[in-house]
Amino acid sequence: KRQVLATDQAFYNALQAQALLKVAQQTVNTRQSVEHQIDELAKNKLKSNLDLSFAEVNLSQAKLLLLDTQNNVDSTIAALTAILGFDKQVTYELSEEESILPAPPPDVDVLINTAMQQRPDLQAFTYDQQAAEKFRRAQRDLLFPTVSALGIAGGTPVRPDCFGGCFPNYFISSWNGAIGVNMNIPVFNGFLYTAQASEANYRAKAAAENTRDLRDRVVRDVRTAWLSANTAFQRVGVAAELAKEADLGLNLAQGRYNLGLGSIVELSQAQLQQTDAAIGYVNSQYQYRLALSTLNFEIGMQP
Repeated sequence: KRQVLATDQAFYNALQAQALLKVAQQTVNTRQSVEHQIDELAKNKLKSNLDLSFAEVNLSQAKLLLLDTQNNVDSTIAALTAILGFDKQVTYELSEEESILPAPPPDVDVLINTAMQQRPDLQAFTYDQQAAEKFRRAQRDLLFPTVSALGIAGGTPVRPDCFGGCFPNYFISSWNGAIGVNMNIPVFNGFLYTAQASEANYRAKAAAENTRDLRDRVVRDVRTAWLSANTAFQRVGVAAELAKEADLGLNLAQGRYNLGLGSIVELSQAQLQQTDAAIGYVNSQYQYRLALSTLNFEIGMQP
């Protein structure tokens, strides 16, 4: 399951990097268009060289962002290749299974009960506890006396009979049998059985405490993962709203600048806010997917 979680994380990181690459490429295209427009206006003495300088700086920043995101894409693809066990670089076409993000589970208690039943590490600790308890009982029973019985039965085909009344007939039947009972009381063995019983008792108690500790940690981890998933899901909605507002702000700033009502500083600030909002929206989407993957891991869901 840890391998499945690591694969999901590598896959979503690669998807996130590709989405950020698209945002960076779109940012470069937009700022390049603005820079070209201002350059033409500056050549016709309609805009100052200061405006052109701001536009060139913004374009350079976008190109640096594009280089960073491209490097991030290559790194995440390399990490995904390593997770999948390939020793050579492989080209992937990654696509999402669902376009609409599902909402997190509403009831955390149901998830906790599922984790109690499906977590393999908790099941292993439970089996260890049961084995330790049975071994404790077996070691305790060694202190009790043991009773053993032995019985034999058989026939005597050849025996001295009395013929003609010369000797009395002592063998009335040819069949014979015997039974014996033996009791063993463990007293003088150097308290070996007592020590073994005490050791088994302490080991059973330790196994029970380890199981209880793991059960408490499972409850904590599931609840924490569920809270993180809910927070990440809410952040997606807020980030989407922020991205819409940033797009609207950029359009308004672009229109004001084209009409001569706004400055290049206002336009540059709107471009920066729009880029940050778009990056934040992409990050929030894949952070939520990673949070869901972590939640599935914590409850022990089968892949």
